[in-house]
Amino acid sequence: MTPSVTIVAGASDQFSITDKLGRKLALRRLTALDKLRLFKAAGPDLAQNEAWLGMAMLATSVTAIDETPIPAVTNEQQVEAVVGRLGDVGISAIADALLPPSVDDQAELVTNAGNSHGTPI
Repeated sequence: MTPSVTIVAGASDQFSITDKLGRKLALRRLTALDKLRLFKAAGPDLAQNEAWLGMAMLATSVTAIDETPIPAVTNEQQVEAVVGRLGDVGISAIADALLPPSVDDQAELVTNAGNSHGTPI
């Protein structure tokens, strides 16, 4: 795959959500290269801190807030700046949008597959 094909394919995995503050957040799923670059930005100590890295991955998934582009981060301070802009409300909305559904949610989807809302099972 050529570099341009990779970029175009990655760009198509973008979508938008609206957080509880009414901000439109443009998101994309991080690629392996994005994660590698985040590890580099975090440095050796923070790259081992799972809680910090998890929040950083959520924050770096944002490509724009209210159509204002968010540049790719290259150091710890830039990650913290994006997290600060998003706050708890933004991070929570991103987590809800990016994290896979829980086992209970998946079981409900399978149970109700093909049934209209309110149809007895």
